[in-house]
Amino acid sequence: MPSPRRATTGVEIAAWLLTGAALISVLLLHLVPPLLAGLLVFELVALISPFFARAIPNQRAKLVVVTLLSIIVVAALVGTVIAVARVLGQEVGSAAGLFGKLSLLLEDVRTVLPPWLINYLPADPDALEHSIGAWLSTHAKQLQTTGAAFGRGFVKALLGMVIGAMLALHEVQPNHASGPLATALRGCAMRLAQAFRRVVFAQFWISAINTTLTAVFLLLVLPLFGVHLPLVKTMIAITFFAGLLPVIGNLVSNTLITFIALSISVQIAAAALVFLIVVHKLEYFLNARIVGGHIDARAWELLIAMLVFESAFGLAGLIAAPVFYAFIKAELRSRGLV
Repeated sequence: MPSPRRATTGVEIAAWLLTGAALISVLLLHLVPPLLAGLLVFELVALISPFFARAIPNQRAKLVVVTLLSIIVVAALVGTVIAVARVLGQEVGSAAGLFGKLSLLLEDVRTVLPPWLINYLPADPDALEHSIGAWLSTHAKQLQTTGAAFGRGFVKALLGMVIGAMLALHEVQPNHASGPLATALRGCAMRLAQAFRRVVFAQFWISAINTTLTAVFLLLVLPLFGVHLPLVKTMIAITFFAGLLPVIGNLVSNTLITFIALSISVQIAAAALVFLIVVHKLEYFLNARIVGGHIDARAWELLIAMLVFESAFGLAGLIAAPVFYAFIKAELRSRGLV
């Protein structure tokens, strides 16, 4: 039920305007990775630290524990990223090895696709190599820019983690007197962190369930029938990380798995598609029960928000949309406006 409507003070309006300007600036200045990374560290530390705080009455001891937890969380997140990249690199191999796999996959897929669809694919591995070479030559500068941007994004995300850890430390320190605007801004920041926790942690469990079912299908069910798909680890990793995006991520991973299954046969691709549709329907149910239940939003609401944010701010807007939308709706509901 929405909260009873109450009068809004001038300080609260100023805090909303400043918070809105800050969130738009985050999108325009490409600061979404450090923001989300910082929120992730902050929420993980906030989730873990109470278990230790109950047994540690001393304030200085609490600071030491939270400091250690912050260091451990940041190190664990960075180590996870490096480990996943290493596993994927071992499976895909070098660029030449990846091209060889793509060529074999192309040959297999051409044998099972209808003629009208084959015309849209390269005629042979040489044509594929030529197409890839031409594309790389045309977009060389963009690729260099993308690589540099990825490196900068990783560094920014790491700095965001450090900032999130520092904010977590600040939360366990004795509170100092603050003015009304600072208090209102802090309230907005805490509600943004709560919105992040509700959306991302809920979507994490949805993605974990989806990835587990997909891994069982790829690693156990298909091998029982003598079917072994290539790039299984890569598909499982993409299923998990893409699944962190509501609805759209599942469609991305489903398309990839179905396409790779076509390299075996149409029957295997059809079986994979049926399985993924069932999992996709399960995700809708979980999304409605978990994410929708936490932020009181339907799947179509999230899709509209993601579409608008993507159109306005690109991929960063698409990623930030569920969190920002949950925050905005929570603010409106707390005032009894929706």
